Amino acid sequence: MPEASAANRKISLITGASRGVGAATALKLAASGSDIIVNYRSKGSRAEDVVSGVEQLGRRAMSIQADLTNPNDVERMLGEVARVFGRLDVLILNASGGLEKGKAEDYAMVLNHDAQLLTARSATKLMSSGGRIVFVTSHWAHFYGEKPVFPGYELVAESKHAGERALRGYASELDSRGISLVVISGDAIEGTITLRLLERSNPGLLEHYKSETGLLPTVQEFADVIAEAALNENLSSGQTIFVGTTE
Repeated sequence: MPEASAANRKISLITGASRGVGAATALKLAASGSDIIVNYRSKGSRAEDVVSGVEQLGRRAMSIQADLTNPNDVERMLGEVARVFGRLDVLILNASGGLEKGKAEDYAMVLNHDAQLLTARSATKLMSSGGRIVFVTSHWAHFYGEKPVFPGYELVAESKHAGERALRGYASELDSRGISLVVISGDAIEGTITLRLLERSNPGLLEHYKSETGLLPTVQEFADVIAEAALNENLSSGQTIFVGTTE
């Protein structure tokens, strides 16, 4: 199949894409033919490394610093996307948090709920029929209130669960415009900063968890599923894809 021209390539924005799952997703999407916008909050040099990797694959790329909890930053980011690319086809809501030290008590909810919905609503102004939003979450958050949560992750799980519910509530409006929402929920992902922080607070607990659940998905495996979901036109809006065991 001939490669799409630059004008016909997908334009994909990945939040929190300077490292880990976000960075791997950006590179996978680029390898699949998409031009890439790398959003980051504070890791500028790492974001530029991702941009370089995308450009080496022959795709257009740019990085944009924006704190998603700051509405002005979100507006500025999407204004820059509109200026450079003119539209947006795919939004990957990957950025999340709540384990950081020194943040306000409501930080997890502001980032994982408020900012996700704000970013989605703002980004869809640049999207047309056929656009897709992918919300990245964890089993601990997706099944919050139904299954146990890893110690120390409770506030994150609660807030990401709330964010997912808010986006699903927004999905009916998206559907009327031909924009779909897909949720990707992963088990604990081997090698992520989240697991390192949780292990630091609960030494040995992660190994115990792995002994009970088996091998954990890797960052690349998770990113591959996210990227495929972003581009798979056969997926229905509202669908949830699980990565790793849900037991």
